[in-house]
Amino acid sequence: MNPARSQKPYVRKELLPLSRPSIGPQEIEEVVDTLRSGWLTTGPKVELFEKRFREYLDAPEAVSVSSGTAGLHLALLAAGIGPGDEVITSTMTFAATANAIVLCGARPVFVDCDLDTLMVDAKGVESRITRDTKAILPVHFAGQPCAMAELIEMARSHHLSVIEDGAHALGTEYQGRKVGTIGDATVFSFHPIKAITTGEGGMVTTHHQEWVERLRLLRFHGIETSAWQRHSGGRSPLYAVQMPGFKYTMMDLQAAIGIHQMARLDGFIQRRALLAQLYDQALRDVGGLQPLGRVPYPHRHAWHLYVVKLELERLDIDRDTFLQLLKERNIGAGIHFPALHLQPYYRAQWGYRRGDFPNAEWLSERILSLPLFPDMREEDVADVVRAVAEILEGHQR
Repeated sequence: MNPARSQKPYVRKELLPLSRPSIGPQEIEEVVDTLRSGWLTTGPKVELFEKRFREYLDAPEAVSVSSGTAGLHLALLAAGIGPGDEVITSTMTFAATANAIVLCGARPVFVDCDLDTLMVDAKGVESRITRDTKAILPVHFAGQPCAMAELIEMARSHHLSVIEDGAHALGTEYQGRKVGTIGDATVFSFHPIKAITTGEGGMVTTHHQEWVERLRLLRFHGIETSAWQRHSGGRSPLYAVQMPGFKYTMMDLQAAIGIHQMARLDGFIQRRALLAQLYDQALRDVGGLQPLGRVPYPHRHAWHLYVVKLELERLDIDRDTFLQLLKERNIGAGIHFPALHLQPYYRAQWGYRRGDFPNAEWLSERILSLPLFPDMREEDVADVVRAVAEILEGHQR
């Protein structure tokens, strides 16, 4: 028995969560101002938030939505994806990515990921293209960018759209270009765990003007004019429904937070990068796990997540037991992600099975995300590393 197992484990006094949003007084004051204004739903603050977002990315258009999931759904519909079509994406992603494809009536065609970076395998993408393929949906993982030049060239040669899942990648850059300005459309999420938050919310960027018009129609019941435009712009209260649409709009209450979050985004990323560097240094000599690798091309890492891979061959516990032992020490963690093709729906509906994508399946049993958020202290990183090292040392084979 390893002597470390008999020692009393280190336990933090309070829980350190996987993530926590950084909300300052300006965000709070802006929300209060919205409440006092009497206009809570989609209005002037949504318009200002969209403007700030466009300016940050230097993107032609940015359309706010109620969530990143809503953004994926609408971006696919704007691209004309429908029944009988196929969309290629990574199996190493959250359910929303593929669910949005299914909700358009299309078939999600999964591809394996790279063992080191968890990025979608570009050669695997090309091998899955058929006459029914209409789009490629790459997922920028953990804050690093996919190999977009290769994917864009592939898409153009086959006349496919490229719709990027940028939920992890606000502030990420690929070869000097910000994610959000590269493919045909990019979808961002503002869930509280993300780079910035609006509570819930999302944004779609695109350079296709006809897509913008369709996005704006689809997000609000297929109606051209918003309630705010009719209220404040002197327009008639009458409206015309141009197509069946959804209620996927963002509220001013949400945008009030996002306006000031955008101003703080680069500072958030700098802080995340510093914390990640501390993790890298402290975990370098800890046996039993490895951080994700870095992509080889020029990029800016936004550090949405700090993901590590457990070397289970060296341990006498599995990943889930490791997570439980972290929890007992008041250290939060997450799993990003279990391979999507093995989820019950995708197995039953589309015939995926174990063995289809060995890299993602191998990783699914080993990866976990350690706490990482801008308000973390350096002492918090030290607590995580101490707990991780203690567990690993006590459970070496």
